[in-house]
Amino acid sequence: MGSAVARRLVTAGCTVLTNLDGRSDATRERACAAGMQDVPLPELAARAEWVLSILPPSEAYNFAQSYREAHATAAKPSTGRVAFADCNAVNPQTVKTIAGLFSGTAISFVDAGIIGGPPKDGYDPVFYASVDPADAGVLDDFVGLSKYGLRISPLRGEGAGIGDASALKMSYAGITKGMTGICTAMILAAHSSSPATAEALLHELYDSQRPTLQRITRAVPDMLPKAYRWIGEMEEISAFVGGGEGSIHHGIAKLYERIERSMGEEGDGEDVKVLKDFVQDAKKLIEKNQK
Repeated sequence: MGSAVARRLVTAGCTVLTNLDGRSDATRERACAAGMQDVPLPELAARAEWVLSILPPSEAYNFAQSYREAHATAAKPSTGRVAFADCNAVNPQTVKTIAGLFSGTAISFVDAGIIGGPPKDGYDPVFYASVDPADAGVLDDFVGLSKYGLRISPLRGEGAGIGDASALKMSYAGITKGMTGICTAMILAAHSSSPATAEALLHELYDSQRPTLQRITRAVPDMLPKAYRWIGEMEEISAFVGGGEGSIHHGIAKLYERIERSMGEEGDGEDVKVLKDFVQDAKKLIEKNQK
């Protein structure tokens, strides 16, 4: 997501800085391909007018803290504009804690939740954004970044403030990625009972829940390489929901850990093979009956 957003901004004529200390070779390659410039964090803090934090949820707070510390000793941009937008899949309490890092500083804060996949030709995810009601001007300025090719939707109205964009992200991802997790868990459980059970499940879904089966053929393959990134997001959603109900997404986080392990095995692990075979059989069944 981060490299794709950067590519969109670079294409629009922006200079996009990043700090790649400790990042993998694959991340460095993506950053280079997107046109980002790798600079030390103090230089980034001195030059950047806007900071869009797009990271795994577990890294969101630490990066914000490191940036704030670097900014405290850096020369400020000539425009005087300094704003930090947390665009990560974190729960409202987490984002409020991150916002607190910038309280009393010259750095404006935007709570932003990205809904959708990475931007590409003909497609744009939505950056939903909310701010402290007393800082409404920075929300207008963030919306102004739409001139660089980002699709931004501000959250305004009764009760809107920091935490609400993240709450929207949590709610949406809890439904979409949660449904993918539930479908995945039940396919694996059916197969664990017997391959015949999984085959019967496939045919019953086709007969009585065809839209769900069609969704599985798209969502499960898309999930497999991303499962490792969704673990922390499910934990954030669990904390957002709270109470006993929060255990739902905690369990889905455990499922995605299981998928991550299977993806990490040499070749495909057994769980991944089962899921891929189920998807292929589903596609064949759908195509056969469309002829």
